[in-house]
Amino acid sequence: MTFSPITAISPLDGRYASKLDALRPLTSELGYMHRRVQVEIAWFIALSDAGFAQFKPLSAGARTYLLGLVKNFSQADGEAIKAIEKTTNHDVKAVEYWLKSKFEARPELLAASEFVHFACTSEDINNTSHALQLRAVRGTVLLPQLDRLILMLRDMAHAYAEVPMLSRTHGQTASPTTVGKEIANVVVRLQAACDKIANVHILGKMNGAVGNYNAHLSAWPDFDWEAFAKRVVESPEPLGLGLVFQPYSIQIEPHDYMAELFDAVARANTILIDWSRDVWGYVSLGYFKQKLRDGEVGSSTMPHKVNPIDFENAEGNLGLSNAMLRHLSEKLPISRWQRDLTDSTVLRNIGVALGYAVLAYQSMMAGLGKLEINTAAIAADLDEAWEVLAEPIQTVMRRYGLPQPYEQLKAFTRGQAMTQALMQGFIEGLAIPPEEKARLLAMSPASYTGKAAELARRV
Repeated sequence: MTFSPITAISPLDGRYASKLDALRPLTSELGYMHRRVQVEIAWFIALSDAGFAQFKPLSAGARTYLLGLVKNFSQADGEAIKAIEKTTNHDVKAVEYWLKSKFEARPELLAASEFVHFACTSEDINNTSHALQLRAVRGTVLLPQLDRLILMLRDMAHAYAEVPMLSRTHGQTASPTTVGKEIANVVVRLQAACDKIANVHILGKMNGAVGNYNAHLSAWPDFDWEAFAKRVVESPEPLGLGLVFQPYSIQIEPHDYMAELFDAVARANTILIDWSRDVWGYVSLGYFKQKLRDGEVGSSTMPHKVNPIDFENAEGNLGLSNAMLRHLSEKLPISRWQRDLTDSTVLRNIGVALGYAVLAYQSMMAGLGKLEINTAAIAADLDEAWEVLAEPIQTVMRRYGLPQPYEQLKAFTRGQAMTQALMQGFIEGLAIPPEEKARLLAMSPASYTGKAAELARRV
């Protein structure tokens, strides 16, 4: 069987492959190899500048060549590393050997080749590579897509700020709101979740086999290896890694920051699951119509159907993403003694977990782009819910000291259909100031929205 999108095991590389082009270079195995090469070269160049008599500073030409290996890293390079791995059966060692092979025609680099991967454990390379991957995904894919989604929702919140809508609490009619205010709620929640994602520090460690610089100090016992590692980790790219230094670790970086990041992404996803279900319900009620697309089929047997499939797809993929993100955040901070290998295979699924989230964000944006508000249906629903005015009426009655206002409205409204005439008849019989009575008589379910419009416009 030849590999193609229809033979892929994962739908991310099959049915949905074209939707994840931005993620693939960052989280694929090729992307992982690319970052490993970047880390090895940054460490190698830094060692040349450390002042060791045995490793003089590299020439400008050598530096340019090395940085070019990172900048121009290609699929062919990745395949060459995989070919070496068939012999080494060790992926990091394969990167080291590939890099040394690039020195063969350059005497200056060839003479210093044993400083490639000097004093490093594989996890010094791996943890920083994962960190670079996550930082890139967060900055170039995740947050930009969430930002676009927030902007779409904000525009909708402003556009529909004054469109009154019947609320439902426990599935029952409740105090009216506006369409825009309900969308504004999502905007505020999602922005807070994005801030949490953005504020997670991406950490990296470069401290050897069990975090103590053992090998480093055996070679140069008087050198401040911790300060050196910190400079490499925190110095800006391309000569450093631009991460936050992790000073304490076992063989692996503890992954607590990853758990924090994945939990933050899962929180944003949960907010969007909530919103997906709400929109699905509003479409079902007829509050929103969906723009038709030529040739699209809603059902194989029912020609009339236009299904809210984008929101259903978003909900399903957000759930898949969260299931994986939660496993990652629960598993990765746990490692037996100074190291076991369970994190290694799990970490290779970071792109899958985030891929389902990115796929969901795209579905959500596609769905929002198809929505058309149905003000007639929303207004009709409101006009059949005059019972919601029991709340303001009994509240005004309380203000003026009328006896048992809640109980009176409860007896009057519960279990029977309310109409405008019935509610206004009740108001006419109240012993309250005329101006207050006039204000209540002028009120309708559509006008009883409090500060909803203001809150929606303000978001």
